[in-house]
Amino acid sequence: MNTSDSFRSATAPVCFVENEARKNGILLIAGVDEAGRGPLAGPVVAAACILPFNFPHFNELKDSKQLSQKERERIFALLTSYPGVFYSIQSVSEKMIDKINILQATLLAMKRAVMSLKISPALVLVDGNMLPTLCYPAQAVVKGDILCPSISAASILAKVTRDSLVTQYDKKWPQWCFSEHKGYGTPYHLHMIEKHGILPVHRKSFDPIKTRVAD
Repeated sequence: MNTSDSFRSATAPVCFVENEARKNGILLIAGVDEAGRGPLAGPVVAAACILPFNFPHFNELKDSKQLSQKERERIFALLTSYPGVFYSIQSVSEKMIDKINILQATLLAMKRAVMSLKISPALVLVDGNMLPTLCYPAQAVVKGDILCPSISAASILAKVTRDSLVTQYDKKWPQWCFSEHKGYGTPYHLHMIEKHGILPVHRKSFDPIKTRVAD
């Protein structure tokens, strides 16, 4: 039986998973989350994060969507500067998303993030209900970005990184205001697509872009 079968068999409350893991001496627990599954443009980004047991900012970690941009950026700076935090951030381009679909691209970004960690985790906790293919014991945790500090940390790392990447599009296409909508299908973004067509960074497998490509 695969060493991760006991973790993969069912989604357990994260407090149980973490508490039991730590009781059994498993301390290197990597949280994994992604940012950018839904936008119409840009990459999907995933992060993996291992927090030390004495990390002083546990109570500040939340799902990135529950934090303001300023709060996310402040916590991002804390995570990326604290000596005991190990993290990796990886992206998969919009072209690869179109080639393999967004689910597979997300799982690929997650796998890359975990495999790029400088130390090997003893357990990987992934937000959601699906797992990338990993060589480590892994557990999918529904609402893990709310329940699990390491996944919350990963969600912040992924979100801030992706926002920064997409904001850079403003330098080339300032009228599109990517720094405001981050590639999501806001009324303004949809208006710009309708008026000016699609850009190289748009996901051509996503509607309504897919429809325009087919016409």
